[in-house]
Amino acid sequence: MAATLRDVARHAQVSLRTVNNVVSGYQHVSEAMRSKVMAAMEELDYRPNPIARTLRTGRTGVLALVVPEIDVPFFAELAREVIHAAAGIGYRVIVDQTGHDHERERQLLTGADRTMLFDGLLFSPLVTPAELQEMQEAPSVPLVLLGEHDFDGRYDHVAIDNEQAAHDAVSHLISVGRRRIAAIGTQPHEEYATPQQRTAGFRRALGEAGLPLQPEYVRAAPHYRRAAGYEAACDLLALPQPPDAIFCYADLLAMGAIRAVFDAGLSVPEDVAVVGIDDIEEGRYSRPTLSTVSLDTPHIARQAVQRLAARIDDPAQPAVQITAPHRVLPRESTRPAG
Repeated sequence: MAATLRDVARHAQVSLRTVNNVVSGYQHVSEAMRSKVMAAMEELDYRPNPIARTLRTGRTGVLALVVPEIDVPFFAELAREVIHAAAGIGYRVIVDQTGHDHERERQLLTGADRTMLFDGLLFSPLVTPAELQEMQEAPSVPLVLLGEHDFDGRYDHVAIDNEQAAHDAVSHLISVGRRRIAAIGTQPHEEYATPQQRTAGFRRALGEAGLPLQPEYVRAAPHYRRAAGYEAACDLLALPQPPDAIFCYADLLAMGAIRAVFDAGLSVPEDVAVVGIDDIEEGRYSRPTLSTVSLDTPHIARQAVQRLAARIDDPAQPAVQITAPHRVLPRESTRPAG
């Protein structure tokens, strides 16, 4: 029969209340008493009952990570890092996806979905600023938002500086001698913050270099997938004067764009340089290797998990904005024009 908390208390010769305090992580327990109880738990091979712990403390020890698409490499890597960071502070993680369903996102943000049991939510939504504004009430669970929107002061938010990341990517293309620079990834009929911010960075970098913004060089992508990058790049390469460089708003778009260049009988980077954003693993081993902007996913995950843990402990504290670092990683796809 499995050992119970009462068995642990008898073995350690302490009160059941003391054992409960140790298991619950109560701070005001002496180190000697904590060690004594932990030793008894180990000797008895005690295993906590998660249901009993939830009833006793009101907490599950579980965090939820919700992303638009789990099969996108960036979100898969983010999930891995979140799980690692959460384990370091004693939490487990469940992962779910919304599939770009705005109603599903609204249910999670407003607490209308009661089917998921967790202590806090790490959420990368695609709701628009207008939709976020409609959600006036505070979320029913501690919440940290990841990217994809502007910080409005109501929710903790961990993200990169999207505009600066795009600016730095385009500035890199300019520094290696490219002058006819295209962009793939705008979403003109949507109000998502990320594509808007990256377009602003693209425009700013061109303006600082005195290069014209040519409307025919700016292409939309309904989703940041390889196929969308391929299709948009094919259109760009069919222009009377095609670009000599393409800035893609995501690495998956860039992978598709590279394939389109080769299918057009051209080469990367000799004819067309390509740069993306995300630093997914695929780009490190492609041929040519993909120049990109690294978003430091481990840092984003650590900051988000730590912020959520703090929010769980003190739900009333003010929301904060955390900007994660990024850096340009030049690789083979943007070698200087020869």
